[in-house]
Amino acid sequence: MNVVTLIREAQATGHTRFAFELLPPLKGEGARGVYDAIDPLAEFDPAYINVTFHREGIKRTVGPDGRIEEHVARRRPGTVGISAAIRRKYGVETVPHLICGGLSKYDIEDALIDMDFLGLHNVLALRGDKSKSEPRFTPHPQGHAHAADLVRQIAAMNRGEFVDGEAEVCHHSKFSIGVAGYPETHLDAANPEADLQHLREKVEAGADYIVTQMFYDNGRYFEFVERCRRIGIEVPIIPGIKPLAQPRHLTVLPALFGITMPEALRHEVEARPDRARDIGIEWATMQARELKAAGVPVIHFYTMGRTDNIRRIAQNVF
Repeated sequence: MNVVTLIREAQATGHTRFAFELLPPLKGEGARGVYDAIDPLAEFDPAYINVTFHREGIKRTVGPDGRIEEHVARRRPGTVGISAAIRRKYGVETVPHLICGGLSKYDIEDALIDMDFLGLHNVLALRGDKSKSEPRFTPHPQGHAHAADLVRQIAAMNRGEFVDGEAEVCHHSKFSIGVAGYPETHLDAANPEADLQHLREKVEAGADYIVTQMFYDNGRYFEFVERCRRIGIEVPIIPGIKPLAQPRHLTVLPALFGITMPEALRHEVEARPDRARDIGIEWATMQARELKAAGVPVIHFYTMGRTDNIRRIAQNVF
């Protein structure tokens, strides 16, 4: 089933659903670690599970002659494969992420064809981050510079249009397309207004729903939804929550994602750093309860592969 259908059903019934995001395994690891992360959450009937996509990196090794050699390597390959394995094992819809960074239009098309063959009919379309070897994001020479262009390619494939043109005989894919939204503005955006216009462009290109970047003040989410509605963005907007788990998150997360930490949360963690994980669970529980009371159709949790804290929040809310 398409994720947007699940979201619309939740809206119609007034029943807030639970969803979460996982990392694919590190290269060389099996699927057991992913299943161990999912098992404690299965009882909460997740609407769907997202699986992230990770860019290539540069691995440096010293050759026999002493010269440094560089190789392109991926630490977490297998997004499409583990998504299909999760769906088969748990009977839950999965949403593989797909990014612009490091991929040509042909790479993207091949990945989409694999997803379609595997019965994966949902995708989260992202520009992705810059490579660690780049001073700023640089698109593949035959790829896309913006997430809106990636959305257009996926939507075109749904219509039977491929990179090299239309196929004479065509099985049409039926991808539900999600995109990212930023309540506190994307780090690379010129200003909040420009960021919102880019989001509208993604929706006009064919996005079915939006999932937000993490935030720690629900007021920012509600304001973001109002701003979206005022400029004509009408698709569902799913809030994303990441429970704070370590004292260093007070500085690391704002630096990486351009978000702000409420002073009350900062004060609590700084006063009791040994209780940071428990404080993060309590804060996220408060956020989730308020969002649920407001009638959001789905609450999306960022797990980074650890789900013990997400389970405690789910027990409190769902």
